[in-house]
Amino acid sequence: MKYIFKFADIGEGLEEGIIIEWYVEKGQSISSGDPVVKMETDKVVTDIPSPKDGIISQRFGAVGDTIKVGDALVEIDIPGVEGEEAVKTAAEQPLPPSETKVEEKGFGVVGTIEVAGEGAYLPSSGEGLPAAEAPVKQEGTRKVLATPVARAMAKDLGIDITTITGTGPAGRVTKKDIERSKHQQPAASPAQPAPVKEQFTSQPLSMIRKTIARNMIRSKQNATHMSVMDEVEITPLVEARASLKPHFAELGVNISYLPFVIRAVSMALREYPILNAELDMEAERIIYKNNINIGIAVDADDGLVVPVIPDTDQKSLLELATKLNDFATRAPKRELKLDELKGGTFSITSFGSIGGYYAVPVINYPLVAILGVGKITHKPVAKDGEIVVGNVLPISMSVDHRIVDGGDVARFLNLVLEYLQNPLLLLSMWDGGKEGYKGESK
Repeated sequence: MKYIFKFADIGEGLEEGIIIEWYVEKGQSISSGDPVVKMETDKVVTDIPSPKDGIISQRFGAVGDTIKVGDALVEIDIPGVEGEEAVKTAAEQPLPPSETKVEEKGFGVVGTIEVAGEGAYLPSSGEGLPAAEAPVKQEGTRKVLATPVARAMAKDLGIDITTITGTGPAGRVTKKDIERSKHQQPAASPAQPAPVKEQFTSQPLSMIRKTIARNMIRSKQNATHMSVMDEVEITPLVEARASLKPHFAELGVNISYLPFVIRAVSMALREYPILNAELDMEAERIIYKNNINIGIAVDADDGLVVPVIPDTDQKSLLELATKLNDFATRAPKRELKLDELKGGTFSITSFGSIGGYYAVPVINYPLVAILGVGKITHKPVAKDGEIVVGNVLPISMSVDHRIVDGGDVARFLNLVLEYLQNPLLLLSMWDGGKEGYKGESK
């Protein structure tokens, strides 16, 4: 029998994907679970496995093509399956894969990105489609995988992007590849006329950028945003980080201020669970989350992603710093897994890492709060009756005012700032004063 395997939604709300690499050829035998194709979606770059054993009789699409959800990927010839058995086989859906938990320069954009839902898996389809050969690429018209930023830069510099060797995933051309090529381009002859400058340039929206745009609109349309701004003098925290930095470096871990902020927020969320909740208007209820899972906004070339650190209230500073280092390395390469983009209960964005002071961050809907961390500056502050130079950290926070009142926000922020002013409180697990210190986590 002929079995048409279609591209299905491997996340929540996925509409399309780009073919990065084919793993199979026409006539090749394949087993269930073997990778068929590498696809780039608006969330991750991932391998798509075959749901059946058989022989590849047809491939649909070429590298670089955009495939819509529901479009055919491959046709699989399953020997020995005919008649009623073939009809039954065609109607089967593959079981979802088991979900396995996957364990500052890039942290710094205000906003959100849509994350995958809990039931993300790749079902197959039993509907047949007529076979069609992929179009033959003509010599000299090679289709190149490249980020939108790289394409725009190449066009501005007059560089033929098809001549560039990409160093990104699956040979994708990145901004760094264009910058490196720019210095290798031969100088223009003085006799050649200067090219006419275009009045404007344009580039198509990437899938990740389209998702960000949709999510921004959804957040603003559904959540009633209220923002609060404050600042705190954190000289003791600056000194604590300086003291810990060489010890973390010996373990190969860079510690920024962000792990301290995550720890402070996690401890404060225990006292104010309304900020770790979600509003379900259809059922007219508030859903309080039992786990504290904080999503961290990461600035990558292709757009903003928000990987999640689970159970942050149970993690030490070393564990948090290690995870942040890992995210900063893998997020720009689109190597994050779907599981790492799900399950957030609160968001933090550190725009101060690229020079911002205050902002009005957009809530990562359907969450109810997001905290923004600005740039630490030297400012005059009053201390012990004298004016001295202090290290001041600006804080911005947006909440969904439908269920979070201003008083709760103020009290929550006061507690967060108190922890940041007293970093020794962050070096031990603390249950809010009911039982005292519990000691450093494992």
